[in-house]
Amino acid sequence: MARALAGAGVEAVFSYAGRTASPIAQPLPVRIGGFGGVAGLADYLREQGITHLVDATHPFAAQISANAVAACAETGTALMALEREAWAPQEGDDWHIVPDLQAAVAALPADPARVFLAIGRQNLEAFAGLPHRYLLRLVDPAPQPLPGASVVVDRGPFTVEGDLALMRAHGVTHIVAKNAGGGGAAAKLEAARRLSLPVILIERPFVPARPVCRSVEAVIRWLHRLHAGSPAERGV
Repeated sequence: MARALAGAGVEAVFSYAGRTASPIAQPLPVRIGGFGGVAGLADYLREQGITHLVDATHPFAAQISANAVAACAETGTALMALEREAWAPQEGDDWHIVPDLQAAVAALPADPARVFLAIGRQNLEAFAGLPHRYLLRLVDPAPQPLPGASVVVDRGPFTVEGDLALMRAHGVTHIVAKNAGGGGAAAKLEAARRLSLPVILIERPFVPARPVCRSVEAVIRWLHRLHAGSPAERGV
């Protein structure tokens, strides 16, 4: 999205939450950190003269997405979400779809298992105290979040062959993942399919109704349609 906006000459600001120590460089001016809730985001939109907001956050970053809906409604800012299609089961999948993190914990077996926790580094404490051995794949090195866990530091997109090798090397018996959608992290699902491993898949959280595009190209078309022939607009 950032590359497309920069290539189109759109004046824009790229906003990071600040949870990743070494974020990927972007071809746009960058701000890092929270806004301070709906009121803080609304103030920022007004102060910076933002006319369009593209919500391209992770599908599980429900709070900032909800804040964006409210702040855009309050300020009259045009809003579009760039959201990947959710993953859908295919033939050969052994998926156990659960509504939230607590349900994912409850869905694990009572006996010790080797679990690939593909959920990032937040909320890992929910899995502490269980008899399982965990494999964690994190973007940044971090203090040991779960006793006895094996940690792999890596950044996607991942490959099926790479994930097959990773799961075999660690003797993975179960996978816990969030239904983030998209292609960058889907390799683990294909690997699980080939290995006939059960996947506990957490459904996306609720976000208030908002317009959604499924591709960068669709967002660019939306921007052009909305203000075709008008002076340059400012977006975030």
